[in-house]
Amino acid sequence: MNMAQFGFENDIQSILKLDMPLTNAPMARWQRKASSSASSGLSPGKSANVPLSSSKTPSKTPGKSKKQTPSKMGGDRYIPTRNSKQMDVETQKAWSMCLNGFNLEDAKILHIGGKPLNAPEGYQNNLKVLYSQGATPASVKKTRYISSTPDRILDAPELRNDFYLNLLDWSSRNVLAVALHNSVYLLDAAQGDVTLLMTLEREEDYICSLSWTREGTYLAIGTSDCKIQLWDVYNQKRLRSMSSHTSRVVSLSWNDHVLSSGSRSGHIHHHDVRVADHHIATLSGHAQEVCGLQWSPDGRYLASGGNDNMVHVWPRVQEGPAGQAVHSWSEHQGAVKALAWCQWQPNILASGGGTSDRHIRIWNVNSGSCITSHDTQSQISSLVFAPNYKELVSAHGYAHNNVVIWKYPSLTRVAELNGHEDRVLSLILSPDCSTVATVAGDETIRLWKSFEMDPAKKAKEGMVKSTRSVISQSIR
Repeated sequence: MNMAQFGFENDIQSILKLDMPLTNAPMARWQRKASSSASSGLSPGKSANVPLSSSKTPSKTPGKSKKQTPSKMGGDRYIPTRNSKQMDVETQKAWSMCLNGFNLEDAKILHIGGKPLNAPEGYQNNLKVLYSQGATPASVKKTRYISSTPDRILDAPELRNDFYLNLLDWSSRNVLAVALHNSVYLLDAAQGDVTLLMTLEREEDYICSLSWTREGTYLAIGTSDCKIQLWDVYNQKRLRSMSSHTSRVVSLSWNDHVLSSGSRSGHIHHHDVRVADHHIATLSGHAQEVCGLQWSPDGRYLASGGNDNMVHVWPRVQEGPAGQAVHSWSEHQGAVKALAWCQWQPNILASGGGTSDRHIRIWNVNSGSCITSHDTQSQISSLVFAPNYKELVSAHGYAHNNVVIWKYPSLTRVAELNGHEDRVLSLILSPDCSTVATVAGDETIRLWKSFEMDPAKKAKEGMVKSTRSVISQSIR
């Protein structure tokens, strides 16, 4: 221990020697000049033969006959005179070299730009070097803007303010159908043109439900007089009228050539529209009005919701015993009108309850389990999945009368769309999935352009779809 202390004191003494006078250094320049002047006969008290007022630089330096190059050893080397402050800086550097192994001025712990500096070779330190660098613009996540005001507002006079009816549907050809009392109007969403398609013969009758075929050329219309009318829209011609129900037809859903309909009696009927005897099956799982009806995108399952607070999932007509539900869920405490299948996960079904329930529930049809449940604090009249941003949209009545966008599957609130002055009765998604249309008891239809895809992402999606179509054509 004493030897180590002795060695350390010797190192300190050697460092401190820098403050002592330099004894072995070459002669300073001013000393050499003084001796040179003395040898040339000029004394300090006499001036050289150079006029003080002359504006020209003398051709020769006084005291020198010719220019000399300093020699390497003991020549003309300049050593500055150091003051106390300079000595302190050099002492600190020496201490740093002795204690740390390198000069701290040469190693920055926090570096603003570029890569962090590496420590000198052989250097060890238990302290971690913290490195922070600002994110580049490319790495900053862009947040999309969701307008709080609708893109368009349309008047819907004589719209029936009935929670159980389904009075709005959007075709794959970008035509919006809306039922106003006993008439059906068509809105070309691209051109803005409005056309009257049909009007019921009796004034006391009214339209209860609408549903487009997948191709967007035919429209099914359910009425209060227990009938279903099938219309060729582009020829404005009624193709047929089908009767099988004993009460009003409030819900409709297509699966290829099979049209399923739900009525106030609680029965669901399957209709094969290609044949004269159209009524091919009856499902009797509900005790009250079947106000929600949706076929899954892959056509495997039919989901139904009723005023009896039940949700049923039915197999395709050709599968299983007639009238046998795959799943029956009774968790909702209110009428279930809102049903939506997930486009990118066909086994996922969302359902929403009425005023007494107010919950969104997400179901896994394969396992029959409820994945998640969320209390929206408001009556739910309609649900739809928005695939562009993997979101779920809900329409509400009492008490908020608004539309809410939720992130799926977390069901965290993304945005609220306010503006309707009465309960929102139905909500539907546009064919390009960029816009939702809502119809409310305030007799207005509002178009909300809330899901426009980023141009780069849209181009990428288009490339993927074109590749898939080429692959499918080659398989055929």
